[in-house]
Amino acid sequence: MDQNRYLFEGMVLFCTIVEQESLSAAAKLLGHTASHVSKELARLEARLGARLLNRTTRRLSLTETGQIYYDNARRLVNDAGVIETQIQTLGDRPFGELKMSVPAVFAQGCFGGWLPEFLGNYPDIKLNLDVSDRKVDMVSEGYDLIVRIGVLPDTDLIARELFQTELLTVASPEYLAKNAVPEHPAELADHSLIDFSHRDIAHSWTYPGKGGTPITFAIDPRTRCNDAEMERSLAIAGTGITRLPALICSDDIKAGRLVRLLAAFEPKPARVNLVYPNREHLPRKTRVMVDFLVERSANMKR
Repeated sequence: MDQNRYLFEGMVLFCTIVEQESLSAAAKLLGHTASHVSKELARLEARLGARLLNRTTRRLSLTETGQIYYDNARRLVNDAGVIETQIQTLGDRPFGELKMSVPAVFAQGCFGGWLPEFLGNYPDIKLNLDVSDRKVDMVSEGYDLIVRIGVLPDTDLIARELFQTELLTVASPEYLAKNAVPEHPAELADHSLIDFSHRDIAHSWTYPGKGGTPITFAIDPRTRCNDAEMERSLAIAGTGITRLPALICSDDIKAGRLVRLLAAFEPKPARVNLVYPNREHLPRKTRVMVDFLVERSANMKR
């Protein structure tokens, strides 16, 4: 690696000397002393085993070997400059595959509606989207961004809050017409429950209690599934009581398809977090998605 660096630096130095027609002028342009440039030129000639320049007190001239070295070195230095310019240009243009993982409720509640605009704005970005509640390993699985709802484990990753959403207990009017309306979480034991199978603590529901002591109790759900949209559909159909993020059920409550229960016991709103690697040079494709989601989330109140 060091040898390659010296090879390229030697080419740059030699081309500068030839084009400036002076060791001192080349030294000034490169930010070195004239003695340093002279020593590096001598080192280059020793490494190549050939004299590249004829030097007199008044002028420099290329030897035949020096002309061959200069022509090829200049081409390589030019090519390196073109490559660097291309990379810098690409850095300003969002492109490439963007791999994301988002929960189903986020996709169904808002993200799916936002995406057409993003894809229209950035035609060179290819989106690889995993819509699931699976806890992915961002680094080992190569994700650029993930969205997660709730408390995140300690991590070296960057977590940025987009907005907050409440977890609501709901049931359909038809179900409540046939069953007693629960006034306390403990009364849920007498009801048909629909549970989310990816809940952090399986087979139990927790509500804030008075004095800061949470109410946690085991449940025996009639139905368990790993998709919140299915929970919502089952609840609207009158099969039982469930807990859903307001993100996907607030419109149903407004329309009367679902009824909110136990409002006095509901937990504080959960954070919807955008997570990405902790690195200084975030790819442009990732940065534009981060900015897009932050902007679209600014008006989210749920």
